[in-house]
Amino acid sequence: MRRTLPFALCLLPFALAAQSAPPGPLADARGSEQSRDRQGAVSGVVRQPPKTRTDNVKEVLHGAEIVDPYRWLEDQKSPETRAWIDAQNQYTRSLLDPLPGRAELEKRQAALMKIDTTSMPRARGGRYFFTKRRADQEQSVLFMRRGLSGKDEMLVDPHPMSADRTTSVMFRGFSKDGTLAAYAIRQGGEDEVAIRFLNVDTRKELPDVLPKARYGGLSMKHDKSGFYYSRRNPDGYRLYYHGLGAASDPEIFGKGYGPEWGVSGVISEDGRYLVIHTVRGSAADDCEIYVQDLARGGPIVPIVRGIQGRFFGEAAGDTLYVHTNWQAPKGRVLAIDLKSPAREKWREVIPESSAVIDGVSLAGGRLFVNYLENVRSSLRVFSAEGQPLGEIPVPALGSVSGMNGDWDRDEAFYSFSSFHIAGAIYRYEVSTGKQSVWWKPNIPVNSEDFEVKQVWYESKDGTRVPMFLLHRKGVKLDGERPTLLTGYGGFNMSNTPGFRAAAVLWAERGGVYAVANLRGGGEFGEEWHKAGMLDHKQNVFDDFIAAAEWLVANRFSKPARLAIQGGSNGGLLVGAAMTQRPELFGAVVCTYPLLDMVRYHKFLLARLWVPEYGSAENPEQFRYIHAYSPYHRVRPGTKYPAALFVTGDSDTRVDPLHARKMAALVQAATGSDKPVLLLYDTKTGHSGGMPVSRQIEDGTDILSFLWSQVGAAR
Repeated sequence: MRRTLPFALCLLPFALAAQSAPPGPLADARGSEQSRDRQGAVSGVVRQPPKTRTDNVKEVLHGAEIVDPYRWLEDQKSPETRAWIDAQNQYTRSLLDPLPGRAELEKRQAALMKIDTTSMPRARGGRYFFTKRRADQEQSVLFMRRGLSGKDEMLVDPHPMSADRTTSVMFRGFSKDGTLAAYAIRQGGEDEVAIRFLNVDTRKELPDVLPKARYGGLSMKHDKSGFYYSRRNPDGYRLYYHGLGAASDPEIFGKGYGPEWGVSGVISEDGRYLVIHTVRGSAADDCEIYVQDLARGGPIVPIVRGIQGRFFGEAAGDTLYVHTNWQAPKGRVLAIDLKSPAREKWREVIPESSAVIDGVSLAGGRLFVNYLENVRSSLRVFSAEGQPLGEIPVPALGSVSGMNGDWDRDEAFYSFSSFHIAGAIYRYEVSTGKQSVWWKPNIPVNSEDFEVKQVWYESKDGTRVPMFLLHRKGVKLDGERPTLLTGYGGFNMSNTPGFRAAAVLWAERGGVYAVANLRGGGEFGEEWHKAGMLDHKQNVFDDFIAAAEWLVANRFSKPARLAIQGGSNGGLLVGAAMTQRPELFGAVVCTYPLLDMVRYHKFLLARLWVPEYGSAENPEQFRYIHAYSPYHRVRPGTKYPAALFVTGDSDTRVDPLHARKMAALVQAATGSDKPVLLLYDTKTGHSGGMPVSRQIEDGTDILSFLWSQVGAAR
């Protein structure tokens, strides 16, 4: 019932180096190879970027001529593209490796990231399943604990699976009694994974394997005879059932839903119902819920269909609790009796309020609601009938996340963090309200040294927009502070304060770290989201530019000291800001971005995002997409800020062609002497799984680049 959309572009805004980075032992083999590569690259500094040929493909769309000079770079596997990538990497390394202060940055990042980490536990059959990474490890390892005081038992270690430690594992599902676990194996940063099944008691794997593909949810039957799972095919997601030992998997649901739809299925905790969700793209107002009574072998019947709104439901006994924005833009909770689910019998148990409902979880017979009030998290408890039972206190201005539990168990878990407070996991006893720390990281940061505050500013059209600022206490605001501004602004995702190693590091060096809560996100409900999607997308860019102008006007920084950074949908954001107001920024880091918006919908998963952005195939949508598309706004001779584009072959969500083409175009067009670089990895991508040592290397590259442009003494 969380608002997280499994089929959205990017579930979390890209953080330069998040505390939740995957765990594992340092890969000596890969480290030596990287050192050799870098030594070779910097033996002579390359003064100019590689020459990139143009093919100037021309086409006419809805009466407008489009000229694409680098269409040939869309072919990722061609020998010419591969040679170009190698030349770009050599050029990038020749400029990044000699930057002063790299060793100091890398050492501090390592101190913040080479730490023991633990994930949120999931309870099944008196056992707790979670991942752990020791400080000396590269990847997270799968663990199980029997009872609260049991010993941690290792189940699956990914480190032997690849010499360079780029293979990672993650849990995907469990049997009700905790004796069977499903886990995924990911290569690099690909979205596609293979799924295997482990007998937890014997530590033996079942012969059943789901081959490498892009999967949605997976949910096991209580008798362990089989499981439901969703998989993306060329024509869209479909729901399947796999009987253990069966040779083939029948399709259960999804026929007729196109590639812009997601489909997933979950078995209720008591095993009786299969609850099926369909979501169209970013789920602005296209969601459906179907239910099948597994106990009686009944048909799949619609519960929510033909209603404009977002609906996410979870069954508790015969009641389906539904978090929706239907007739409530900030959210409410409905209760539907699955024995009599007619719409006129739906009951409102938690009404809409002035705060946005950011997520709903069921545990211990109660409802836990995560509210956002002016982008500030609070966690409130309600009875099954919707009676308020109090609020769970949080220690500071920050974010509550990951709330989970079971309807029939007297416990729940959640995490709390802020920009300068690393995420701790808490166990909450539902019947008594007592809570205790399940796990707390040991990170060498003194939170008392920093200040987090929220400010408000006006956007271009007068809309008030909030922004969080992190900096050292007592920092002098003289207009000279190196400032790093980031944002997201899309897919109804709320950008709340969470621990970011790079943010702490930036602030430690006297800089200001700023996060703008732009329209397009979910911070103020569906109206805020819709105000930044489709033909209103320019509002997002205006909000971001206004944040930068506020930072300058209020003497936090000045354009030469102001950097911007964003990834995925946030990469589109900074690409648009860079091309619309190049004089306002000193440096740009654009990671795993969408940039050619005229053609984005043709590649990989992008049909899923048409409800959010629109498509150039539609004449009216083409008009506004073409107007802001960063790739089409680059103008020869413009003095662009220093830019670093980051992507990789294993990004199977946002095609790396965007960063390749944009890097080539800006290199050719810029009228300034600022570097325009492409940092391109051949193994990692959008979805995580990067070894922690590589995260430190990439974080060092990004921060040393930014600091050299906006932070170094001048």
